[in-house]
Amino acid sequence: MHQKLHHWYQLNKRDLPWRNTNNPYIIWLSEIILQQTRVEQGSPYFINFVKNYETITQFANADINDILKLWQGLGYYSRARNMHNTAQIIRDNYNGEFPNNYNELIKLKGIGPYTAAAIASFAFNEPKSVVDGNVYRVIARFAGIYTDINSTEGKKEFALAAQELLDSENPATHNQAMMELGAMVCKPQNPDCINCPIQENCFAFSKKEQANLPVKIKKLKTKERYFNYFVFEFGNKTYLKQRGPKDIWQGLFEFPMLEMSLLKNPSEVLDELVKNEFISKTEKVKIQFLENYKHILTHQKLFASFWKITCKTKPNLSNECIEIEIDEIKKYAVPRLLEKLISNDKLQHQLF
Repeated sequence: MHQKLHHWYQLNKRDLPWRNTNNPYIIWLSEIILQQTRVEQGSPYFINFVKNYETITQFANADINDILKLWQGLGYYSRARNMHNTAQIIRDNYNGEFPNNYNELIKLKGIGPYTAAAIASFAFNEPKSVVDGNVYRVIARFAGIYTDINSTEGKKEFALAAQELLDSENPATHNQAMMELGAMVCKPQNPDCINCPIQENCFAFSKKEQANLPVKIKKLKTKERYFNYFVFEFGNKTYLKQRGPKDIWQGLFEFPMLEMSLLKNPSEVLDELVKNEFISKTEKVKIQFLENYKHILTHQKLFASFWKITCKTKPNLSNECIEIEIDEIKKYAVPRLLEKLISNDKLQHQLF
């Protein structure tokens, strides 16, 4: 199996910017960016991060808001915050050098079993199997494992199977080949079994079970949330608030917002602005609907309405809100939901 798999990999592997290196910083950066992100989407972000921060020390010394701005659009922003924290620990406690083994790597914040194994294997050639979603699929089909990959039992079973299949003499090449096989050949739908280098030993191919493996039982329900955003305009000023912990988009900036059923017309907006004391009853404001957006997260479905509120006096916002020049808004790291509005060409004359 190993020889055929490795030969296939050398002939068919994609020329990706983070390959052909054993620099643990580059490997770490690519692996974190590509978690829950497609290669096509993640590659430009990877290139931009390496361009801005060539070493982990430069990354550690960067302002977290600058990192979040570069990260904008990738989602799962806790990844970026954990990376910054880990970079500072490596700078301060490890003299700017990555730990060179799995047991030390996994102690770092934001580095779980998968990422620790990837760095240990690719950078230091430690014989640790790397199991991502692609590898789960390859192993489930190859070995005929019907255990739910999301279960505790499944994670243990697949980790053991992956380690047993590992080529301990060439762990880096083997792990890369398994990941590439899952991405290019052993796809979720319509796998290219005819061109698979290990099909003759594959359980799913021999039993025609490709469509039934791997087994993944969905348990979490999707939560729906409704955001009403208010783009206040006072002279040439507008207002942003930084999101706090224990919710989505921690540390990112957004317009003042009410989370409730979506407001449908200017009259409803005015009532809520007065009720929540954003403006007084006597304040004369101009209310203009901008846009509705839907945004899908892993376990949440967000519906948002954006309203522009033009004021003659300064709105009564909390101290947590900051006042900025309207045209400065693009300097701030915002959620993808707000980026859609800010980058909407049709709304530029209304926003700026």
